[in-house]
Amino acid sequence: MIEKWVTPFPLPSGPEPRTVYVYVPDQAEEEPDIRYPVLYMFDGHNVFFDTDATYGKCWGMKEYMEETGTPMMIVAVDCDHSPDYGRLKEYSPFNFSYKKMTVKGRGKATMDWFTQTLKPMIDERYPTLPDRAHTYIAGSSMGGLMSLYAVTAYNDVFSRAACLSPSLWVAPWKVDSLIQRANYAPDTVIYMDYGSREMGNHNGMRKLFASVCARLMNKRVWLTSRIIPNGDHCEACWEEQLPVFMHVLQYCRE
Repeated sequence: MIEKWVTPFPLPSGPEPRTVYVYVPDQAEEEPDIRYPVLYMFDGHNVFFDTDATYGKCWGMKEYMEETGTPMMIVAVDCDHSPDYGRLKEYSPFNFSYKKMTVKGRGKATMDWFTQTLKPMIDERYPTLPDRAHTYIAGSSMGGLMSLYAVTAYNDVFSRAACLSPSLWVAPWKVDSLIQRANYAPDTVIYMDYGSREMGNHNGMRKLFASVCARLMNKRVWLTSRIIPNGDHCEACWEEQLPVFMHVLQYCRE
């Protein structure tokens, strides 16, 4: 079952309506006492339905969850679609330069809303397991960067993250500093991948990816890192990784 509703999201220009997609296993109707882990996801419009997806192709998450019977809720929120790089601003924890302009990152404000407004709302309305151990986050590209930021800077809320094709290029030195200064709980799990074909999209990505992985390993994070053979920067490729990163998010659960 997927519910779709709209809630205000704070922007500098004032509250903006934002669509929230909530997947709840069908089992919840038959056994109302069961509580579920929750996976929060960025770019919610690309998660469940091709008709809502930016490029007409979603991740196919609905079909995956139904076919596998995964006992997990998914909460996906769409992004700022404004043409003045709204998504880059909303999904970056850092200020950075892009195409001769400075992008002022609002990632902290975004995650404050996720943790202080959205999560309490979800926990009140739905059969969740609200504790940190059962709260995860995932995304791709800028959403992948935000997932890494969330599990790092908000490690008291999120215990696990899946970071697909994360946009580490926006401010490599700031990503490095963020990880170095982080206090990860000893049970933190991170999945991170990058497609081999997208390595050339930004300079030095292979070295940067390896460097970030090494930093996470040094911080004793339980890291699963992969280079996807012939992997591209697109929803179709990220959909193919669903069985792998969903397994990582659930691995060793009791």
